[in-house]
Parts: sequence; C-alpha cells; structure tokens
Amino acid sequence: MRKSYLCALAVVAFLALVVSLSAQQGPINPKAVALLRWYPANLTTTFSANDYPEGLAFDGANIWITNYTTNTVQKRRASDGQLLGTFPVGNGPCGVAFDGANIWTANNNTDTVTKLRASDGQWLGTYTVGPNPWRVRFDGVAIWTTNLGANTVTKLRASDGKAMGTFTVGVAPRELIFDGSNIWVTSQGDSDVIKLRASDGKVLGTFPVGLDPGGISFDGTNIWVSNWWSGTVEELRGSDGVVLANIYLGQYPTGQVFDGANIWVGLGFNNSVAKIRASDATVLGVFAVGLYPQDLAFDGANVWVGNTMDDTVSKL
Repeated sequence: MRKSYLCALAVVAFLALVVSLSAQQGPINPKAVALLRWYPANLTTTFSANDYPEGLAFDGANIWITNYTTNTVQKRRASDGQLLGTFPVGNGPCGVAFDGANIWTANNNTDTVTKLRASDGQWLGTYTVGPNPWRVRFDGVAIWTTNLGANTVTKLRASDGKAMGTFTVGVAPRELIFDGSNIWVTSQGDSDVIKLRASDGKVLGTFPVGLDPGGISFDGTNIWVSNWWSGTVEELRGSDGVVLANIYLGQYPTGQVFDGANIWVGLGFNNSVAKIRASDATVLGVFAVGLYPQDLAFDGANVWVGNTMDDTVSKL
C-alpha cells in the first residue's frame, strides 16, 4: 500500500513539474521528455583546474581547452569531463582546432601554431604564422589562423605545416569559420566580416556588421556574428552577406557555436550564454555559466563554455 502511495506521489510530482514547465516555456515536446531533456538548457556541471580557458574544440570524443596563462592545452573526456592530460604548447595559446587526427593551437605570444596528435597529445610540430595568432580553423585540407598583429590570415597545409599563403583581411582579424567552400573572418578594427575563397584566399566580399565583431559561426546556410561593442548578433546570408537578422542581446556577446539547430552565444559581462533558434532568429533563453564566457564548443549532446575570469569550463 505504502509503495503504491509513493508511486502515486511521484506521478503527481512529475505532472506538476510538466505543468510548471509548460506554463513557463510552452508545450512540452514528448520526445524531449523521453530523452530527459525537456529543459531548454541545464547546467550539468562545472570543471575547474583550468587557467584562462580561451579556446575549446571537440575531437569526436574529447574536449580540448587552451590554458592561456600556463601555455598548455587540456584534454577532457566529453562524457564526464575527466581530465585525460595536459600538454605543453606555445606561449599564450588562444584558439584550438581539430583536423580529424590532430589538435592545433594558435600561440598568441610566439607567433606560432602547435600541432599535437589527438590520441595521446604527442608534439608533432610548431610552425610560424603571422604576429599574434588568435583563432585557428581547419577547412578539410588546410589550417587557417587569424593574425591580430598583422591584419592577415595564414593558411598552412595540415599534413606538414607548409605555408600555403598569407592574405590581408581588414584590421585586427579575430575569429574565423569555414562554410564548406569559404573562410569568413571577423575584422574587429573596421567592423566588417570578410569572405575569402578557401582554395586560393581570394576576397569574395567585405560586409559591414556591428561594432567590434568577434565570435562567428556557420549554421549550414548562413553566418552568425557577435558584435561585442554593439551588443548584437547578426545573421548574414551565406551566399551574399545580406543581413537577415539583427538581435540585440546586450552584455557584450563573445564566442559562438552551432548545435545543429541553435546558435549559442557567450554574453561576456552577463556571465551567461544565449540560445538562438537558427531557423527564425528567436532567442530561446539565457543561461548562467561562469565568469566572462569566451569560447564555446558542441560535443554532439552538450555545449561547453570556457569561462576566462574564473578559470572554469561549464557543460550545459
């Protein structure tokens, strides 16, 4: 009898939770409930033992995190955040990228990128790029870096680090993304986004956006840009750079990541991330993380956020 009573209480409690959530967020998706993911976002855990986690990347099983102040990169198992290793790289690592087999870091203070074998963190090479490289991306063949100190991007062959070109892009290029054919670069100093053909670095377009553009992501069709000083996120049509949406978020938007349906944006001075539905640019929610979120990564199930001012990484 007591067991039946407790079961009944549990059912009532669950129904009350569903009703409460429905009132707050609209109709519950039964498939999401079945997956135990009926919340729009849930801070599952926070990991410490980082040192100014500036960049994050996912390698298919693990999250790699650059530690700017200790000149290292960490490898954490994505499923549970277990620290699997800490590996030395260059001085001031900012960006990090995965090329399908190896991890690359952009070392801001030594004008280099470091290549590590992802399986065990073995050092494979260090290659010179432009002054003050900030972010690094892989285009399927080559590694690209933004060089803040030279207003350029550098292209290296991923197989051996051979230089394939250096291309002028705006003023203080900060972040970049690959759309399958082209490289898009945010130019902080002149509030533009620049589109380069990945095959040869030819500039295909320069598009004005808000003030101080930084974070950038690609949703499979369009480009999304965080404008730090304007407090906005803009959606640009990937084919021609036409602005499709301009969303005011305030709180200094930073890095971005796409999860297959939504754009996640760090809000630096609000210690939170915003979730925007890519299909219609609707803001679905704002969720607390650590102090000053900077870069984000998606592991296929969860969003990871590097919080630079409290040396933590949040997993949502």
